[in-house]
Amino acid sequence: MKLDVNNISKYFGEGSNKKKAIDEVSFSISSGEFKTLVGSSGSGKSTILRIIAGLENPSKGNVKVDGKVVHGPGLDRGMVFQKYSLFPWLTAEENIAFGMNLNSYKLKEIKYRTSYLLEVVGLQDSASKYPKELSGGMQQRVAIARALATNPKILLLDEPFGALDLQIRESMQSFLYKLWKKTSLTVLLITHDIEEALALSQRICILAPNPGRIIKEVNVDLQKDDLNKLRLDPNFSKLRYELSDFLRSIQKN
Repeated sequence: MKLDVNNISKYFGEGSNKKKAIDEVSFSISSGEFKTLVGSSGSGKSTILRIIAGLENPSKGNVKVDGKVVHGPGLDRGMVFQKYSLFPWLTAEENIAFGMNLNSYKLKEIKYRTSYLLEVVGLQDSASKYPKELSGGMQQRVAIARALATNPKILLLDEPFGALDLQIRESMQSFLYKLWKKTSLTVLLITHDIEEALALSQRICILAPNPGRIIKEVNVDLQKDDLNKLRLDPNFSKLRYELSDFLRSIQKN
């Protein structure tokens, strides 16, 4: 499923307090592609993602999914936030099933997909546990499974691992990459972490702040059979340094 973002701008406030948050942002994601938006605070990353998800309207421009203009949330797009956003009174399996129950899935299909997704994210033995009984990484796996429950074609990720410590974050990155390879989802990730962007994505768009706008797009041509080995690759280190240096130069200007 293809995603097209066409010259979107977003203003907040009125009159003399009116501020442009993002300025004529355009990019596309081909079906099955993994793309990342990278930028510092003030670059409009989350605003762009919320517009794509249909949670906010652009002031100008539009977003299209397979040629159809987005006018609100839809089952074709699943979203995962930085904060786990799980319902604390529901178990892991009940959280995963929540969207399917809202959208009138048949009970047999809900049970099948919930069981299947628990297996996909490696939490079969934690199905009956509540969020407070799960680690941060496990909670985020449940959140990803819940986003996938209604079978979206596009997965939107808003800094999903930002609240995790380094070891768990790297483990979750490997999990996400393997999940993407297995499912052929179209994925859009936003992050401020260049290393995460390089490890996971095929293409990276770099955003400048105030207002947010794309100023560079980079193809990531690296062997990614093993993300742990990838981080030791000299080409990975070289590209990480170049892009980090580029980001620092943006912030100084």
